[in-house]
Order: sequence, then structure tokens, then C-alpha cells
Amino acid sequence: MSAWQNFAMGWLVADNRVLATVEFADTWQTRVRGLVGREQLEGALVLRPARSVHTFGVRFPIDVAFVDSDMVVLDVVTMAQNRVGKPRWRSVMVIEAPKASFERWGVSIGDQLELRQ
Repeated sequence: MSAWQNFAMGWLVADNRVLATVEFADTWQTRVRGLVGREQLEGALVLRPARSVHTFGVRFPIDVAFVDSDMVVLDVVTMAQNRVGKPRWRSVMVIEAPKASFERWGVSIGDQLELRQ
């Protein structure tokens, strides 16, 4: 069994449309590990709680969405490898996905998202 298989799984949804499968990193250990060392990500990774992220040890560029307590997207950025992101203080969770995923899924600032397990 891969070390990554212990993440709980679910769905990222917008307007009753499934955008992607998601893995939930909602313990201290899974949030710290995040995407570090992974070769790829299918779907998205939700880190909660989280206000900022870094890409040290992440092997590919990622899209990052900062989400508030109502699941509204506060900001969306693309991060290259080996960077430290600026905190978004109203953010309660971060959604990470491979670069260009949010554009392909139509996710932008102000969107209302939903997570389903």
C-alpha cells in the first residue's frame, strides 16, 4: 500500500458539477506531508486548516485555491517548485491541483465550491 493511500477521498463540486476527485489532508501529519515527494496528483488535494502553502519538495507546478469558511474561493494562484506562498488570512483551507487544472475546471475567485465525501 502506498503512503498516499491513507488520505480520505471525496469530490470537489461546483454548481452540482463534479470537478475532480479530492484527497483530504486534515491532520497535522498529512498537511505537513502534502504533495512533497509526489510525482503527480490526480484530481486535487485539500489541506484543512490552511492559510498558506509552499512547494519545496513538490516535483511539479501547482494551482492553489484559497477558500474561506463558506467555501468561497478567495484567491487562485499558480506556484512553481521551491516557492513559499503568501498567507491569505481569511482562508480556512487550501485546494491544490496540477497547474492549469482550475482553468480547465472553470474555478476562479468568488466561486462557491463544495466538498463531498
